[in-house]
Amino acid sequence: MKIYFGAAIILLGTLTAHSAITLNATENSTAAANITNAPKLDPSSPAADAYAAFEKGEHAKAVELAKPLAEKGDKDAIYLLGFAHENGQGIEASRDKALEYYRKGQAKNHADSIYRLAGILLSSGQGDLAQEGRETLEKQAATDPTIAGRILGEAFLLGRLTPEPAPETAVKWWSKAANAGDVPSMVLLARLYDGQLGQTSLANSKTAYEYFMKAADKGESSAMVAVGIRLLKSDAVAPDEKKGMAWLNKAIEAGNFAGWLALGDYQANIKNDPKAALELFDKGAQAGNSECMLRAASFYMEGKGTKKNEERAVDLLGKSAEAGNAQAHLFLASTILAVEKPDIGKAYGHLLTAANSGMPLAQNELGLFYLSGKMGVADISAAISWFGRAAQAGLAAAQNNLGALHERGAGVQQSYENAAKLYTLAAQQGNPSATLALARFNAAGAAMPMNKTVGWALANLASEAGEKSADAVIKDIEKSMSKEELAKAKEELARIKAEQKKAK
Repeated sequence: MKIYFGAAIILLGTLTAHSAITLNATENSTAAANITNAPKLDPSSPAADAYAAFEKGEHAKAVELAKPLAEKGDKDAIYLLGFAHENGQGIEASRDKALEYYRKGQAKNHADSIYRLAGILLSSGQGDLAQEGRETLEKQAATDPTIAGRILGEAFLLGRLTPEPAPETAVKWWSKAANAGDVPSMVLLARLYDGQLGQTSLANSKTAYEYFMKAADKGESSAMVAVGIRLLKSDAVAPDEKKGMAWLNKAIEAGNFAGWLALGDYQANIKNDPKAALELFDKGAQAGNSECMLRAASFYMEGKGTKKNEERAVDLLGKSAEAGNAQAHLFLASTILAVEKPDIGKAYGHLLTAANSGMPLAQNELGLFYLSGKMGVADISAAISWFGRAAQAGLAAAQNNLGALHERGAGVQQSYENAAKLYTLAAQQGNPSATLALARFNAAGAAMPMNKTVGWALANLASEAGEKSADAVIKDIEKSMSKEELAKAKEELARIKAEQKKAK
């Protein structure tokens, strides 16, 4: 019987050609563990019936069965009660009670209790408790360097034990865990060195590949996909098409259908064979991979590798959306709104689902949807809220849109200063509209000293980036410029371009 609600964290995500799973420092990922390798409970254990009831969702019954056993000192029952209190399942949610039971389990050297205890302590945000969690894990690492080392590595990378994230210390603990045979730690190291966990200073593609290979050799299917993708790249450490395809097929055999996605992308982007790519995407779609469904849908919609088939495309998008793919929800909304008489409510539902998933692009589109008044009346407050979320995530289009609302004083107090800050953030990412807005601000001296030279240069950059209204702004600025000023403006444009080229 597996204790699915037990033990230690696993930050291992499915690795595909187009996604990079990262640690989220705002989530209590230690206390909200996702367990796939928890130890089995001996069927002869007195707590077996309580565990069985809990796994069936009969939480209250499980708690009642566990209580008398816990009072007698049964460590498995003590752990179950701690977990129930931690998550509020079958009993009141109480961190203190959870800690109380986990400490009792710790006294009996119950590994799962120790890890859950440490998880709560590390994520408490209280220095003394976090240090207790660290000491608890370091002691446990003496006998189990795998799970304990893995959790310690995460804690140091997220800065839960130090003022700032400590990636070097994370590497130390994950290396110990990996050397002891912990496959998830191998993958975490691979992702760290691959630059997926935000520590670009440690990026080393060769080391990342070596750790992916170690995990793949141990049977980790997501690592097999990662290895396969890298071997198919022309700039790989040692490109090898035959071996790359072999690893991807091995991942598929192991049930990781992201292999179909990677194979399809290879045929589409490297081999330029859309027909072969679609066949692979279709296989992945039939196996249930939502990304393959999405990719195949785009091929059918555009007629790539086959005749156009919008009905088939929409069907695949629907299945991908049902599987929880946020981008599929966004595409469905776009498809619905493109028809002559769209189902506004249905389109809104798809947009809202995609936006609630945390997808910045969908959040921006939902903001525009609210501004459009398609639901009957424009809701500027809602638009500002969704633009704000997407802007916070760094989406340039949302930063520009929010800047425009601040400039106009639409739904917020008019503030050229706030608008300029938002336009600057978007312009730094190359957003043409924001670049033109900054050109206007510089030329007019709005929220900044008047500088027609910079204004002219920025307006030209916006024009070159495709902003159609930029030419009119350029002409307007030139009207008040002398020949000397225009010459300086051209020099400024050349300087900015040189800096941009150097930055690339």
